[in-house]
Amino acid sequence: QVQLVESGGGSVQSGGSLTLSCVASRSTGRHCLSGFRQSPGKDREAVTSIDVDGTTTYADSVKGRFTISQDNDKNTLTLQNDNLNPDDPAMYYCAAARFYRCELNVSRYPYWGQGTQVTVSS
Repeated sequence: QVQLVESGGGSVQSGGSLTLSCVASRSTGRHCLSGFRQSPGKDREAVTSIDVDGTTTYADSVKGRFTISQDNDKNTLTLQNDNLNPDDPAMYYCAAARFYRCELNVSRYPYWGQGTQVTVSS
């Protein structure tokens, strides 16, 4: 079992930045870690991921603006969101699974954070 606790959401103006953190209850060195987001009325979508070997992947909508990183010593996943725009507001979630390569399918992840809200004003 892995418990994930998220923090760092908030409200920023368009073009602003937020740093989202996800702290795990134990080591996730053998887990794929992914970030998802969900807006009202929409399906949960994959935003970014980091594989066991450190390979990172980004959705086209956030590429060049978001950065995912992992601190294995602190069991912490960080999502740096820069240049936020009106398409980015959502509840952001971190998720973990024992995959070597991350998958996009939401149903494949057994461990989820509680979510943190990101709001962007124009």
